[in-house]
Amino acid sequence: MGQKTRHILSLSGGKDSTALAIFMRDKIPEMEYVFCDTDKELRETYEYLNYIEAYLGKKIIRLNAAVGFDHWHQVFGGYLPSPSMRWCTRQLKLKPFEEFVRDDPIISYVGIRADEDRVGYISHKPNIRTVYPLKEAGIDYAGVIKILEDSGIGLPPYLKWGRTHSGCYFCFFQKPIEWVRLLETYPEDFDKAQAYEKVTDQPGKTFTWIQGMPLSELRKPKNVKKIKRRYAETQERYYKARGNKTLVEVLAELDVPTREPTACLICHL
Repeated sequence: MGQKTRHILSLSGGKDSTALAIFMRDKIPEMEYVFCDTDKELRETYEYLNYIEAYLGKKIIRLNAAVGFDHWHQVFGGYLPSPSMRWCTRQLKLKPFEEFVRDDPIISYVGIRADEDRVGYISHKPNIRTVYPLKEAGIDYAGVIKILEDSGIGLPPYLKWGRTHSGCYFCFFQKPIEWVRLLETYPEDFDKAQAYEKVTDQPGKTFTWIQGMPLSELRKPKNVKKIKRRYAETQERYYKARGNKTLVEVLAELDVPTREPTACLICHL
């Protein structure tokens, strides 16, 4: 007799994985809901997970890495994670997830929508099969918003102050305007993020969250003003080119252009 297949849905604290959890709640009674906790997440993420847990009526299993961000930060010689070297995702998200699933046959549920053309993996382990129920059901962005609103959970609270994704407060995928918003909303978290940076004249020994812009510079009033102005100008140009937009696009800044690398799915969905 073969091993029983486990059903696992990994939550990030973002809108898409939350909508997926709500969508799947009554479809797979044995679903295991997990959250890979770095202990560096936005405070609203932890609050939001409590709301989700209450709605699901089932405990969200918190997967904590055996050693945290600060340990791996030292292991990597002070090198901060970046789009080209995402050691934080590998060590603090994927590794705890894979240790949790072991070698059991797994169906992993991922919240990619029908209006997205990307495909994503939470793991490449051969015992894990990834499925995309929102995409398969034709649920797009508006559908995700409807699921969240109908459930009473609503959108993640960090969207109200301008953060566009879940994840660590120092996530390198933040745009400059989001760093400004973090500075204005949670200056103590901004200070902690800045403390990780190292600026030196030694070649290859400068580590900053934003290439060419240490947070000590970004936070200066003249640079904050410049970032806000550039953001407003970019928005205005894009709005004019885009024309009419739906309400849900405006609410969630779906219309904000980006050429940045794709964010880590396990962190941001």
